[in-house]
Amino acid sequence: METKAVIINKYGNKDVLEEGKVTLPEIGEHQVLVREKATSINPIDWKLREGYLKQMFDWEFPIILGWDVSGVIEAVGSEVTDWKAGDEVFARPETTRFGTYAEYTIVDDHLLAGKPNNISFEEAAAVPLAGLTAYQGLFDHGQLEEGQKVLIHAGAGGVGTYAIQLAKEAGAYVYTTASEKNHELLQSLGADEVIDYHTTNFKDVLQDIDLVFDTIGGDTQNDSFVVLKENTGRLISIVGEPNQEKAKEKNIVAKGIWLQPDGKQLSILAKLLEEKKMKSIVGSTFPLSEKGIYDAHALSETHHAAGKIVIAIN
Repeated sequence: METKAVIINKYGNKDVLEEGKVTLPEIGEHQVLVREKATSINPIDWKLREGYLKQMFDWEFPIILGWDVSGVIEAVGSEVTDWKAGDEVFARPETTRFGTYAEYTIVDDHLLAGKPNNISFEEAAAVPLAGLTAYQGLFDHGQLEEGQKVLIHAGAGGVGTYAIQLAKEAGAYVYTTASEKNHELLQSLGADEVIDYHTTNFKDVLQDIDLVFDTIGGDTQNDSFVVLKENTGRLISIVGEPNQEKAKEKNIVAKGIWLQPDGKQLSILAKLLEEKKMKSIVGSTFPLSEKGIYDAHALSETHHAAGKIVIAIN
């Protein structure tokens, strides 16, 4: 079937975004067709748009960017048993060239989770990529446990807002970095101490941290080694491989991670949302149009958007 979408026909700056129509493949036996209600923006979207990931994803054009979705199932494949047309769902689909800046998208059935009734489609669409990144970074890779101290860099960002809530729910003591205007928000999400990076360097005030969750890279990543516990500390980064020499010096684990889409884990997050133990911070919303996506990418590229940038789809 054909779907309206915002696409790219070449790599480049925001000017390559355009509205178009794309013919989706037939849905497979373990796939569903979702009529989208919302999607959201993540840094992978514009990094891919600029061509930084073309070695990893060597796709033909046109490419529909976007890998978060919430919506209503329109049709199901022949072997799908857990879902039916009319179900409200959300997902982080596989990374294919048929992304989610579109009216319709295809999702593998094992990646779906039911949308909690008490949240909006916009709030649901904010969750999958950022929420799963936070969950996997803290627990699958970071081995965070109750009573441990965690430092979450850029707590007001999309991943950071979920990471703070998940770490707090797990019983950790949560430090985070943010500009002063976001301190109140982050304390309301469960941060125990918020450090204003404009006035204070975290490495001067912290020590014996069990886990650093790095969403920034560069100097921030390198300075993180200073505050980690020797022998048992962990540095988990979502923006590149940390310096292994520095890791050896302190005898600690330091690694860069890449998100794995996971419907079961997303269902865990859905339960937390349903029980109001976690919430989405939707910082801004744009329409699904060439201008809407252009403006949303411009905001994401500043690295200073608070919460998630969501695209509402009529």
